[in-house]
Amino acid sequence: MVILISGKIDMPKIIENIKEQIIEEAKKQLFENGYSKTTIRSVAAACGIGVGTMYNYFSSKDMLISSFMLEDWKSCTTQMKKLDASDELSFLKGVHDQLKIFIEKYNFLFKDKDAASVYSAVFTERHAQLRGVLGGIILPVCIDKGYDDPDFLAAHIAESLLFWTLGDVAFEKQADIFGILLKI
Repeated sequence: MVILISGKIDMPKIIENIKEQIIEEAKKQLFENGYSKTTIRSVAAACGIGVGTMYNYFSSKDMLISSFMLEDWKSCTTQMKKLDASDELSFLKGVHDQLKIFIEKYNFLFKDKDAASVYSAVFTERHAQLRGVLGGIILPVCIDKGYDDPDFLAAHIAESLLFWTLGDVAFEKQADIFGILLKI
């Protein structure tokens, strides 16, 4: 929209890389101030844009936060996929280590009561997606182990890795069980 004021044309301001600026500012605020104090309004103000403009890019604060968490998750799984699966336990240790990096980065958010109340409605679906992605990464070490359903074994190991890593259980305590499951 162009507005004519006193014979002068007022053009909307163009901000380069605004979406990236919004994401970076939201990350900064989330890590410095926590979930509750990070708002669409505070991020917009810090970026020098209107709240309405924020909604052109993200429908909610949670979608904004999810967008950069998803990028970090993709980076984490990319590293997992690069691991050598020829030594099953070393491979699972690498998956554990990458998962731990992600969990440690966002642990404050996972423990935040306000964030948990917002995400509780989608937790089951997101957890199943997470387990599915991990199961797909783990599946190659579950093939040819004498099980009728290696997908189930991969999902079981993925769930165990998620649960124990979130519980800060050292991989060495998990390894014996994975060794039994994988028959190594």
